[in-house]
Amino acid sequence: MTADEPDPASAVGRYSLDSRLTGALGGRTAQAIERAFGYRTVGDLLGHYPRRYALRGELTALASLPLDENVTIVAEVIEVRERTMRSRRGSILEVKITDGTGILTLTFFNQAWRSRELVPGARGIFAGKVGDYRGARQLAHPDYELFDEATPTSPTDASVKRWAEAPIPIYPATGTLASWQLAKAIALLLDGLEATDAAGDPIPEAVRASHGLLSQRRALEQVHRPEIESEWKAARRTLRFTEALVLQTALLQRRAELRAQATTARHPSPGGLLERFDASLPFALTGDQVEVGKAIADDLGEPVPMNRLVQGEVGSGKTVVALRAMLAVADSGGQAALLAPTEVLAAQHLRSIVRMLGPELSASLVPTLLTGQLPAAERRKALLRAAAGQSRIVVGTHALIGETVSFADLGLVVVDEQHRFGVEQREALRLKGRQPPHVLVLTATPIPRTVAMTVFGDLDISTIRELPAGRAGIESHVVPLAERPGWRARVWARLAEEVAAGRQGFVVCPAIEARVAEEADPAAGEPPVANDDAGADAAARPVASVASVLAELAELPAFADLRVAPLHGRMSSDEKDATMRAFAAGEIDVLVATTVIEVGVDVPNASAMVVVDADRFGVSQLHQLRGRVGRGGLPGLCLLVTAAEPDSLARQRVDAVAATLDGFELARVDLELRQEGDVLGATQSGGRSSLKLLRVARDGDVIADARAIAAALLDGDSKLVRNPALAAEVRRRLDDDSSGFLSKG
Repeated sequence: MTADEPDPASAVGRYSLDSRLTGALGGRTAQAIERAFGYRTVGDLLGHYPRRYALRGELTALASLPLDENVTIVAEVIEVRERTMRSRRGSILEVKITDGTGILTLTFFNQAWRSRELVPGARGIFAGKVGDYRGARQLAHPDYELFDEATPTSPTDASVKRWAEAPIPIYPATGTLASWQLAKAIALLLDGLEATDAAGDPIPEAVRASHGLLSQRRALEQVHRPEIESEWKAARRTLRFTEALVLQTALLQRRAELRAQATTARHPSPGGLLERFDASLPFALTGDQVEVGKAIADDLGEPVPMNRLVQGEVGSGKTVVALRAMLAVADSGGQAALLAPTEVLAAQHLRSIVRMLGPELSASLVPTLLTGQLPAAERRKALLRAAAGQSRIVVGTHALIGETVSFADLGLVVVDEQHRFGVEQREALRLKGRQPPHVLVLTATPIPRTVAMTVFGDLDISTIRELPAGRAGIESHVVPLAERPGWRARVWARLAEEVAAGRQGFVVCPAIEARVAEEADPAAGEPPVANDDAGADAAARPVASVASVLAELAELPAFADLRVAPLHGRMSSDEKDATMRAFAAGEIDVLVATTVIEVGVDVPNASAMVVVDADRFGVSQLHQLRGRVGRGGLPGLCLLVTAAEPDSLARQRVDAVAATLDGFELARVDLELRQEGDVLGATQSGGRSSLKLLRVARDGDVIADARAIAAALLDGDSKLVRNPALAAEVRRRLDDDSSGFLSKG
């Protein structure tokens, strides 16, 4: 802590959760905390909960400490030795600490005075980055805090026992802010936090009583300064429920706000575009498509904006359902905009829409493509068609939200693969309507119920499980190079056999050029998937790339006469479009690509897919990628090539995908395999809205319970006038941007 701290004795009752840290802790300390974690208020820092608790008698497994990572450990000093440095003046103090089995060395340069406190038998908390010196683990110049082994003054057996058993909070820390420094800052805030009564608690008293929950003030005290283990467990239970209640309240408020808006009801015309399209379809819609289509039609027919999510298996026919909604809007004189995450997918959507509509309907609707890489002349034409209302269907990427893009009457926004977009992008497109347009969100990533309640709480959800008739299915196999390195040659031979039979194939790579995993470029189709869990040698293995696979295939006799081409995000729009057109026309045999082909690419003659370094991808990504084959009458083959070790988490992901084609089962497995903080982690929810204790994979019952209570509290009191403390907590935890994000995912 720094010298600019306020006097804790004078701080009692001075701070609220909204107080600034600068006033509570002093400028330098507050700035250090903001730089490290982004926290600015007392409530922010008090929401920085311990990641675990240690005991004074507890030691840490030193043998398992990861190299090059910052750690906080509890250990005991067993040996202290000072020696003179050979190459320069000064001395080195080496302190060995132990957990009873392993030994770790602490190294201090020219700090012999530390030997007066770091004596054999001393125990404490030590923090630093784990290094390696001549094969032995060490911490160089670590921070530490020794336990005050002086037992309580005039101790009784009971007081000594309490002192010995009091859990020590271990906080998520950084190289500049140690766990105990955070503990001291938090203790200062708790000492100065104003007292609250039942009227100021975000959880109504009746709910707390029926659920056996603590007050917020007591929960904060016990989670940060527990005297016994049961206290911090009870505190976490209360704070977890509070997170769920705040989140569900925000989502339901957002849902109510959307339903309070007015818009134009959209009805298809008798004998109009939609009826003509349905009459021209060469296939019958599945039962699920009919059911979901009716729900959408009912929504469009209301003077309230539709906000519906359609989730469906890969290849289940979501595009047809969305196109029917666009035609209903066009029948009423309105326009529809389809927002796609990549140029490849946007162009694919346009081709599919034109093909399904046929020449006559296409001439009436003038489907138009608008992307960032269109030539200037084509872009001007597209902008004019949209602004004049000539184009009833506009398909594009994020370029659709540009300031120069306008619509004559935007009646429907369709967002494909919504998880690729931020809330600001979707909202910017929605605001281009003269009044709020209807919104239809599509995803081929099935969503478990708890995630749906948490991430899509303001959307009505429809599901398409049934696949269209005629799909021949996909066989999936893991190629385990860790155990069978010789099988790699057979992978390429099998792909060549598919091409020899008159079919086509994909090879999917996690990178464009040789790189390490941390250099992923998602914009170019490279997955930002960490591979720390793939096995001990994962970091040493080069990441498979489009460039390396192209070079490998060029050396194989079986591929000498095959037409092999690359496709990735660094190619120009024209190059990507030309490549996809050639592949769809059968002019390319094998496409070596990144994940730019993950969604939407539809080439019925493509029967085989090889995913190289499959452990670098997530479960949903692999399932999406696999869906690019087996789309016609041909059976699909997917080979998941991985060098991940058999028991690693990365290998479990690959094995899970190979074991089933059921995307809903894979969504459940994915949720179980993910690290708990990933579901609404920083990359998705950002800043203050990220969940601290609530875990979607584990806390489904808590989420459902909190949603029911939130609905009851909001019934007849949408602004929470009768529950001002809950309203304040919603404002505190979820600002407008993050609340909007959480409401859409």
